[in-house]
Amino acid sequence: MAGLEFLGVDFERVRVDFFAGEHKEPAFTRLNPNASLPVLTDGDFVLWESNAILQFAADKHECSQAYPKDPLIRADIHRWMLWEAANWFACCYVYMVENCAKPLMDAEPDEEILAAQGERFHQLALILDERLAGQAWLCGDNPTIADIAVAAPMHMYGEAKLPVEPHKNLMRWMKKNIESLPAWQNTHVGPGFTLDKADNSD
Repeated sequence: MAGLEFLGVDFERVRVDFFAGEHKEPAFTRLNPNASLPVLTDGDFVLWESNAILQFAADKHECSQAYPKDPLIRADIHRWMLWEAANWFACCYVYMVENCAKPLMDAEPDEEILAAQGERFHQLALILDERLAGQAWLCGDNPTIADIAVAAPMHMYGEAKLPVEPHKNLMRWMKKNIESLPAWQNTHVGPGFTLDKADNSD
């Protein structure tokens, strides 16, 4: 949701009760056979994968600052969005499951799983920390959809107990820059959240 807000795109949110299993029902899996969120519909066009949705929406609505057409900048944006999807999301997701989702289901976090993930988390966080040394945003002087994509998996870093404290540049970027974006403030959720399917029909 933060990405579409950031782009200034009008959209309708359709609630999907993830914990009740609505994402596994035929009505939803016809839209996304992966049974995962988010999904965007635009007329008859259906698109899943959050980063693909961001790229599509930014292109359709000509958001040239958030998604510049310069091929070098765009390649850099793509690099970070692909890195997020291939590495960062899965790593942060472990902490979300163990420290957020399990308590909601009256289950205890698995400390062995969390301990095993620690080294990988710090390897990835260091990549971001070094990138953000001396610069406010990932891909230039302004926020882009790459910043939104990379910030998304750690949006509940406190509740998920992500071990981010040693990574000062990463936390400066998150606390000072990302969390100051109106789009982020308008869409931030905490534990007990419901998950949504975006319907963009304009």
